[in-house]
Amino acid sequence: MQPPQRRNERWRCVWALALLGLLIAAVPCVSQTVNEAIVKVYTVFNQPDYYNPWQMEGPQAATGSGCIIDGERILTSAHVVADQIFVQVKRAGQARWYTASVEIAAHDTDLAILAVADPAFFQGATALQVGTLPELRDRVVVYGFPKGGEELAITEGVVSRVEHQYYTHSQERLLTCQIDAAINPGNSGGPVIKDGAIAGVAFQAGGGENIGYMVPAPLISRFLTDIEDGAYDGIPGIGIAWQHMENPQMRVSYGMGDDQTGVLVNSVFPNSPARGILQAGDVLLAIDGVTIENDGTIEFRPGERTSFSHRIQTRLIGSAIDLSVLRDAAVSTVSVQLTKTLNDMRLVPNAQYDTSPRYALLGGLVFEPLSLNLLKIWGSSWYTDAPDHLLGYYFRGEPTEERTEVLVLVRVLADEINVGYQDHLYEVLSTVNGQTVKDLDGFVQAVEDNPGPYHVLTTETGSKIVLGRAAEEESRSRILRNYRLPGS
Repeated sequence: MQPPQRRNERWRCVWALALLGLLIAAVPCVSQTVNEAIVKVYTVFNQPDYYNPWQMEGPQAATGSGCIIDGERILTSAHVVADQIFVQVKRAGQARWYTASVEIAAHDTDLAILAVADPAFFQGATALQVGTLPELRDRVVVYGFPKGGEELAITEGVVSRVEHQYYTHSQERLLTCQIDAAINPGNSGGPVIKDGAIAGVAFQAGGGENIGYMVPAPLISRFLTDIEDGAYDGIPGIGIAWQHMENPQMRVSYGMGDDQTGVLVNSVFPNSPARGILQAGDVLLAIDGVTIENDGTIEFRPGERTSFSHRIQTRLIGSAIDLSVLRDAAVSTVSVQLTKTLNDMRLVPNAQYDTSPRYALLGGLVFEPLSLNLLKIWGSSWYTDAPDHLLGYYFRGEPTEERTEVLVLVRVLADEINVGYQDHLYEVLSTVNGQTVKDLDGFVQAVEDNPGPYHVLTTETGSKIVLGRAAEEESRSRILRNYRLPGS
């Protein structure tokens, strides 16, 4: 018979081994198969200069991560390859770099597909499959190449929140998963793995310690379905301005019963697919049969809520949604075909990439449609440092029949023809030769169609800019030549 002390030590060892077994079982398996599908991405990019819209800011370099998926494709973040001019990739554990190309980029959801022409790049790799939306408290593993080292880094974490958040790259508000695994520069584009499948793509860090976000599996699957025809159509919207209905008196005033909840439609945008179907004063009660609460949320999983726009954002362009609408105390169901993207219906578009700025030059005055890209010339704190009237258009402006773009005077290229007009910098143009400025094309047309001796521009402050038509035509070649602009 063993001494009592030795017996207790044996039982402590047994319990310790059992506990260790439970802990090992709870930690996700780090698979060599997954490791071999992880990719490091090196990008040289060149962004347009929205302050000088005829030129670029100059080449810069960045790194990110990605993974191999079906079809010998690489899945990564769009911001890793935005405005790219050269892309290279290499597999984890390998030394050779391969030239890659951007096949498709979805900047709204911050996802992209890269292609590599050399089939040797994919040899021995098993494509990763896209899984499902993880549950709260699920353990996940993040793979990638964060700055600070050259080799593959693997971190583990827990899904702590699933809800709508703003995507830094696009400023769209879409479904995200918050995780507590470390996500640092260089991790972007790397897969977040659960049970051997892609649960998300790491794309941005949060504001606190060990807070990171991933594009969740449903949006990845939606993206891959969207591009099956070789083109990306984008995330749809219905083009309305709406507000919460949490005030009881407000609900009564719109004829809502005690058992009814929903949101109030304040306006329907001019090019909205819901134009002629919805109208201001309607109350949206449900979307595709799912009840909309007074705070604008729906239950997307038992006990979990997010914005009702989630039901729209998971659909493809061209599909339809059914809306339950309360109007004049009567409830009806209407169908809206989703034909427009979120950015299509904004007065001031969100961030744009892989495209050049649009601008017009008249007498050395440079006019440009207001966009998030233009606001960002005020730096990382653009949302406080940019002029208040421009921020007001971005945050609260809505398109109308008379105006679908906001035209801003962004530069005055000094010349004898524009002496005295430098004080009007960043003012918004209201009319040109008596015509309301609807958009940039309308501005150009109003100038070209003017038969009079003067071009008269009015800003929203009431200021006038007058340019002699003949003098403006004579000044063009001089200004182009002096400032070395395209066309000189």
